[in-house]
Formats: sequence, structure tokens, C-alpha cells
Amino acid sequence: MAQAAPKPETGLSEGDKAPDFTMKTDGGNSISLKQFAGKQNIVLYFYPRDDTPGCTTEAKDFRDHIEHFKSADTIIIGVSKDDVKSHDKFKEKYCLPFTLASDEDVSVCQSYGVWVEKSMYGKKYMGINRATFLIDKQGKIAAIWPKVKVEGHVDEVLKAAQTL
Repeated sequence: MAQAAPKPETGLSEGDKAPDFTMKTDGGNSISLKQFAGKQNIVLYFYPRDDTPGCTTEAKDFRDHIEHFKSADTIIIGVSKDDVKSHDKFKEKYCLPFTLASDEDVSVCQSYGVWVEKSMYGKKYMGINRATFLIDKQGKIAAIWPKVKVEGHVDEVLKAAQTL
């Protein structure tokens, strides 16, 4: 099988081994990629910030489709640079039934290629590029959405998860 061309925004390709991670999560827990090996598929979605318009819409869309993802043996993990306290508030405010992981040192964002230079009103700054990775039970990247447009995104991810 031919190797898929790398997605220039992430440097990762479908079929690559997903970079390992361990992060603190809401509720004072932690999560790592290896704890799901051979057990469940993972939707690892990166978003810029808790409780902002696009990020809230995306989180609520994943929330509203959670039973379909469970049926596809797939868990959801949302990742941002926000701290655990912020995640706890965000999760409670919108009744989010999935894990929110805190990548405060942006090491996971960097390993997935989503920590990028952005520009707003002519000012350059570093931030998280909204992206989603579907990781199969073997720890390989099954699909990548490198520059997510929120509307309709969760439906696309669900369709891909249902084919694994």
C-alpha cells in the first residue's frame, strides 16, 4: 500500500503511528494514548480555547453525537492549552460527556503539528490550529482533518469512525 502524502500542516500522515501522549485531564485525572491500545479508537481533537464560540460549538456537536461514537467503539478526547480548572468549568457548563485534556506546555500540540504561528489584526502569535485526528485501536492515524471548519465536521469524523 502506498504511503499517504503528509498533510503539510501537521507533518503526520494517515497510517503513521500516532505520537504518544500523557496529559492531565478534567477532574484531576490523566490520560495517555497507550491506555487505549487494542481497546478503542480515539478521536483526538485540538481546539484553541475553552468556552469560545467555535470551540463551544465543536464540543457541543461531539457531545450531541456521543452515543454514535460509542457505538463505533470510539472515545473523544478534546485538547487545548487551557488548564484543568478551565476544562472542569467548560465541561460542567455544557455537560460534556468526554475527556478534556490539558496541554499547558504544548508538547502534545507540537508533536501533532498543531502549534502554529497565527495572525490576527496584523499581530503574529503562537496558537493551536483546530485539527482532528482519528486514531485506530492499533495506535495508527486513520484520518486527519488539519484545518477544521466546525460546521459539519463532527458528522465527517463520525462517518470515518464508523468505518474502522
